[in-house]
Amino acid sequence: MTVDKAETGAKPERGSARGAATRSALLEAAAHVFRTVGFSKAGVSEVVQQAGASVGSLYHHFGGKADLFLALYEEFQQRQQERTHTAVTRARAEGETDPTRLMYAAARAYLDGCIEERDTTRLFFSGDGPPGFDSQLRVRLREWTDRNVALFRKADEPVDEALLMVVSGAMLLAVSEVVHRSDDDARRLADDVTELLSDLRPRRGTEGRVDEG
Repeated sequence: MTVDKAETGAKPERGSARGAATRSALLEAAAHVFRTVGFSKAGVSEVVQQAGASVGSLYHHFGGKADLFLALYEEFQQRQQERTHTAVTRARAEGETDPTRLMYAAARAYLDGCIEERDTTRLFFSGDGPPGFDSQLRVRLREWTDRNVALFRKADEPVDEALLMVVSGAMLLAVSEVVHRSDDDARRLADDVTELLSDLRPRRGTEGRVDEG
């Protein structure tokens, strides 16, 4: 899922280094304010004050606080995609070819990223976001899951909807749990969840039955 800036009201980014620095400062300030008081209670004035910028500069780069929130999520999701891609690439370079083990590596990397960025992750999984964001969050996680579940099937095979639902649901719940636990406890839970996921197998056949052969 890619957020359409035409829909969110975002303004084109300046090409200058100064414009890029201002945009970065506004995002950093928004992250701080959102984590401190929550999205719903945050105000544009607090963000620009924290950034040392003006209200005009914020609206030059963004359509408002909802657009700031979505931009922060896009950056977080990009980091997560890079983490999982790196993990799968490393596993393949080490000789791993089993799709279930590759999926294990991807899922674990995603959860590790959530633990490493606990405060940021809590912001997006707290339920306190722009209208409709929870639905977008589920869609994005489902898309991420589909890319990893695709490791199980050939290019011409249909998506196993049941497997997709189970994995994406498990990941959503796992993320919600690990961000509220200590590092050691969170990583133990991440181990347990991803080990269970690695035991899953796709169903085969046009009627969705498990292939026992």
